[in-house]
Parts: sequence; structure tokens; C-alpha cells
Amino acid sequence: MAKDKTIFTCTECGGTSARWMGKCPSCNAWNTLIESSSEPAATGKNRFGSVHASLAPTSEVLPLSQIEAADFERHPTGIDELDRVLGGGMVEGGVVLIGGDPGIGKSTLLLQAVDALQRSGMNTLYVTGEESGAQVAMRSRRLGLPDSQVPVLPEIQLEKILHTLQARQPNIAIIDSIQTVYSDQLTSAPGSVAQVRECAAHLTRTAKATGTSIVLVGHVTKEGALAGPRVLEHMVDTVLYFEGDTHSNFRLIRAIKNRFGAVNEIGVFAMTEKGLKGVSNPSAIFLSQHSEPVPGSCVMVTLEGTRPLLVEIQALVDSGGPSPRRLSVGLDRDRLAMLLAVLHRHAGVACMDQDVFVNAVGGVRISEPAADLAVMLAITSSLRGKALPKGFIAFGEVGLAGEVRPAPRGQDRLKEAAKLGYTTAIIPKANAPKTAIPGMQVHAVERIEEAMGVVRELD
Repeated sequence: MAKDKTIFTCTECGGTSARWMGKCPSCNAWNTLIESSSEPAATGKNRFGSVHASLAPTSEVLPLSQIEAADFERHPTGIDELDRVLGGGMVEGGVVLIGGDPGIGKSTLLLQAVDALQRSGMNTLYVTGEESGAQVAMRSRRLGLPDSQVPVLPEIQLEKILHTLQARQPNIAIIDSIQTVYSDQLTSAPGSVAQVRECAAHLTRTAKATGTSIVLVGHVTKEGALAGPRVLEHMVDTVLYFEGDTHSNFRLIRAIKNRFGAVNEIGVFAMTEKGLKGVSNPSAIFLSQHSEPVPGSCVMVTLEGTRPLLVEIQALVDSGGPSPRRLSVGLDRDRLAMLLAVLHRHAGVACMDQDVFVNAVGGVRISEPAADLAVMLAITSSLRGKALPKGFIAFGEVGLAGEVRPAPRGQDRLKEAAKLGYTTAIIPKANAPKTAIPGMQVHAVERIEEAMGVVRELD
């Protein structure tokens, strides 16, 4: 019996090689080639059916000014935090890819969303490839949805799923998960690069051609990235990531890509016995409840998409040995080392023989440089052993020359802080409000040493 010919496919770009190599010859990524069976030679018909298959009739070439710009029809899911991340709801014909660690709540949230859509009169379909129909029914009862009318299809064969979509014409379809789906036209196993890429391509074409909104659940690798070829993220319209510690009750959904809304938008959920519930005031999660101000704590206003969030930055400066440690959780470690150097050079605060630990409370990750000023003030507060005033916030980017640079949407940040009862703020001079904010004293600074001087005066 002839041995099946194997090829090695790159999980990043989908490129192939006849033999295994440490580096992909197409995209130069390391350790991404995975062995799989080569596909038989193509027949006269391509894998999408007809050679001339297309999503819509061929149109003539027109300038953009003559093309009607119609807005997309959206279907709100009834879960406000999910709708915020999606940009207002599910878009007709849109394809959403949602990934996250095992057990973090992807299937739970989607079952709640599809049940709410079904109750609102939408035609839905839940395709489960990882669980039986009885398991899904058990989850729905656990979530307090005993009389749910959501149609469930336990199936992993792509052709049968496409036939069901064609017959039922649902408005919303959930595919849980794309890694379990396989096509008979390919010989490789479910979850392989070829199967994931081709099945996602078929489902995407079906969504565009029929107007059905499709949600694909994706597995993640141990590094936290979506499993399968990177082209999977390019094919879909929206990519969402579920974040959060499975030992914590809170979950974040972050939009990494969204053709119909803002990217980096987040939704905050609390895991309860009845499923995931949206958190209307997420700033409360990221703020510690101190009866009195403590040294090393500074509250900042960060921006996640269109939403300003108050996050507490905590710093601990302690005596270190000959090689002091620099550790940050939720913030960039390299940026922390840079801020310590600026603090020493321009503000005269030396930490070269001290261990410095910085943490963003609540497990949130802050990537924007507007946290610089709050981090430096928290470090200085811990080093001096003096707490910052009660009701104090700060934000702003700090450059290598010691200048304090503006942060985007500074007025929205100040208004959010004032709404939550904060009374004192140190901000970049370029973000100074033109009109006074009632109940808030704003100190606009241009340099880091000026900010340090204001803090000493407030003591």
C-alpha cells in the first residue's frame, strides 16, 4: 500500500514545505511548520463548488462618490457589554471570531446571547461540535433558561452544516468551535491548518452570500493566540478575545479587529451562577477600597476604546541586593525601566539599589503610555512612605527628556474622574480644560519635576 505523501504547513501564513524546517520559508516564523497529509489533485470543480462562484453578480467599476453608502443593519444581542464591543450588535452578513482560554466562558456567553436573540424574534441556530445536545441543554438550565427555543445542531461535518444553514436561513448562527469542523473535500484531520482555513472560508462566503451573521468560536494556543493560520483573523470581520483569570469572577472581552466598530473596545462581565452579567461601572473593579490613602497607590484614568476607566496603579519600593529587581504586572516592564531612569535623571529620585514592583489592580493590562505619570508618582510615594492625597488622580505620557506629554481625550478622562468623586488631578498642560470642572482642582504640568513639586505642596 502506497504511503500517503505528507507536507509541512505553516500555522502563521499557511505556506507549505516538502520537509520540516525550523524556520518557515514563506514568512520566516520559527517552529510553525506542522506535518499534514497532502491533498489530492484538484478536479475540474474547485473546492468552493463552481469555478465561477462569486458572492454577488459582477458590477461595473464606479468611483466611490457614486456608490451609495448604506449603513449596516444591526441586531442587538440584549447584552449591553457585548453589544458595546461589537459596535452596537451583530451585523447582517458579518463574521465574528471569538477566542479565549478553555473554561473562561465563551460558550456560556454565546448561549445567553443566542437565547436573547431567539426570544426577540430572530431566527437562530447553535451548532455544537464539542458537546452533545444534552450537554448544551444542561447548560441552558443551569443558566436559568429552561424553556429556551434555540435550535441546536450537534454536527462537525461542514457540508451538513452548510446544508442546514441553506435550509433554515437563520439570522444568527453560532459555530462552536471552528477547530472541530471538517470538510470531506480535505483528507487532513479536524483542527489542522488546512481544515480550519478552508472551513472558515466556506462559512465566511456563506455569511456574505446569504446575510446570515456567523459567530465562530476559536481555540487558543498556549501562548494565548488564536489556534490555526493567521489568515483566519484576516478573513473574518471582527476578532474578539476573552481575557481574565479563571480564578477571578471578572472577565474582559476585547475587540482586536472590528470592521463595523471601534477596536480596543472592552466589555466587562462578572461570572455568576446564572452566567455572565455585564458590569455597568467597571472602574469599581480596578480600584482598591482603602479606608485611608496608602503609600505607593495612585489612580489613573485609562482609555479602552471609547470608554474611560479608572485603574489603581500600585508600586512597592523595597531594599534590594546587588542586582535589584524590576517587576511589573499589567504594564510593560521595559517601559518601567525607562521611567525609573527618567525619574533619576530629571526628578532626582534614585532607585538603583531598590527593588521596584508595579501592579495594575484588578488584572487589567494597560498598554497606553498615558500611565507613565501615575506609575512615577506611585513609585515616588512608596519610596517616600507618604500617601498621595485622597481623591487624587494623574495621567500623562512622560518622555525621555522629562516632559509630560498630552493623552488623547483628556477632557473625557477628567469628567469620568469627577463623576466618581475625585477632586484633585495632575495632568499634562496640553490637556488642561478651558473651563473649570466643578468640584475638581486641576494642576497642569509640563515636566516631571514640576509634577513632583505639586505633590510635595499637596502633602
